[in-house]
Amino acid sequence: MKFSDMAERQILKAQAEGQFENLRGAGKPLNMSDNAGSSDAVGFRIMAEAGALPREIELRKAVEAQTEKLRAAPTEEDRRREARVLADLQLRLDIEAEARRRFYGR
Repeated sequence: MKFSDMAERQILKAQAEGQFENLRGAGKPLNMSDNAGSSDAVGFRIMAEAGALPREIELRKAVEAQTEKLRAAPTEEDRRREARVLADLQLRLDIEAEARRRFYGR
């Protein structure tokens, strides 16, 4: 099944469930000035406002949070443990990003 077919199916399902009713900004044009030229960014922003972030974005946030945990680790043992978790998260993020690039041919 093509991605566009899956997306269309999800949109139709959400419409049937009434998830598009009473949305903030409904009927108003999108503000394209924030990330002009970046359709991915616009799509991600719309998904975020709907509470449905792609796995790649969730992993980016997790990497940022884990980086802060690593910086705050008080002992060398804690730093090693947090670094292992960070390396795992970064690997998952890289896999997700590579899958997206391959899927979209970028």
